[in-house]
Amino acid sequence: MDRTEVVIVGSGFGALATAKKLAKAGKPFVLISETTEHLFQPLLYQVATGVLAAGEIAPSVRAILAKYPHADVRLGRVVDVHADEKELVYEAGGERHTLGYDSLVAATGARQSYFGRNEFAKVTYALKTVDDAERLRAQIVRCFEEAHTTTDLEHRKNLLSFIVIGAGATGVELAGQIKELAGRYFEQSIRGVTADDVTVTLVEGAGVAMPAYGGKLSKYTQESLEKSGVEVVLNTLVTDIDEHGATFKAHGSETGERRTAETIIWSAGVQANDFAGVLAERTGCETDRAGRLLVNPDLTVGGRADIFAVGDMTSLNNLPGQSPVAMQGGRHVAKTILGKTKRGTPFKFRDKGSMAIINRFRAVTKVKSIELTGFVAWVLWLAVHMVYLVGFRNRYVAVMSWFGSFLGHRRPHFHYAQAIGPVETPEAQAPDDTRAKVAA
Repeated sequence: MDRTEVVIVGSGFGALATAKKLAKAGKPFVLISETTEHLFQPLLYQVATGVLAAGEIAPSVRAILAKYPHADVRLGRVVDVHADEKELVYEAGGERHTLGYDSLVAATGARQSYFGRNEFAKVTYALKTVDDAERLRAQIVRCFEEAHTTTDLEHRKNLLSFIVIGAGATGVELAGQIKELAGRYFEQSIRGVTADDVTVTLVEGAGVAMPAYGGKLSKYTQESLEKSGVEVVLNTLVTDIDEHGATFKAHGSETGERRTAETIIWSAGVQANDFAGVLAERTGCETDRAGRLLVNPDLTVGGRADIFAVGDMTSLNNLPGQSPVAMQGGRHVAKTILGKTKRGTPFKFRDKGSMAIINRFRAVTKVKSIELTGFVAWVLWLAVHMVYLVGFRNRYVAVMSWFGSFLGHRRPHFHYAQAIGPVETPEAQAPDDTRAKVAA
């Protein structure tokens, strides 16, 4: 059986922060993930709207850690943990492997939650992975291309209608970008389609947009979205969704309202990935309603001093599911493993603030009691996200893409190809689907 000193499961912010800290100290470790890309998830919406390419926000973890001789990155899916034996079981290349460890760090993140309505996943678009972003980008382009050529006015209206469910940071950023995309790109490139033809509806169950911010920032967010043409619907739940629309129900109302749209995007909630359930069962750790591990103050799991968990798969002191929490948690765990922090020392999060972009030149930033809005917050957002992007090339390419998209009218990562095949006629039914295929 293979053994190593530390096993890290995942490739997100928490996993990479742990890995880099251990690697710099020369500590041998194995990082196992279902993808060897480090995904900068907060910028997925820019991949979906053609601002950035997937490669610009998902550099290779192997490339990042290549200069460290004690770092071993493996592609695989962890399926079990034998806590007492300090062994981990993972699948790779169609085979099961067992890997022994001294310390285990779990950082597998979270996935979309549909609050018990899992059937919604089949008729909505999520935004948690690169595949999600590319699928949504393909759908957006398809809708505009078909709206350009269809003669059915009702179908055209539905193609140009977008519903975004959940007014957190992702929902707000996506709704703002789709509306901006219509006016600053498609209106310029497709004749007969204007920004006024495009309807973007943002639905939120709470009474404000971006509830995590509240107060002045939430109000500014709503006003900015509405000024750009996004319809913001608050205090409203989505009770039903199908392939062609959704049903809204306002709080206190007995009847629902049906809205038609070809594109419905779900960004209303998250839940821990499956590995959190495995750890909970094997360590006796309790979980919350979203399946997140209720970790100990020092980020250990259950009664195990050798198993840690960080990031979105955990719940501790109501800390937000944001990348700074995961990164600081990863560094705390690494220092504990290295002996630089005493075992049992509680994790203390240093809140450096949070921010979200609304649309071009508009953003919100909150750093403790300091609240910024508008152009200053937007520039600060660009600067911070450029720093967090891994690798010089990623930063350079991202900046060039931002200049082209925000200052100009370009969307460099939209590509469209018509599938070649027989066309259906009244006389014959073609065997193949002739629907246009979008590639990006």
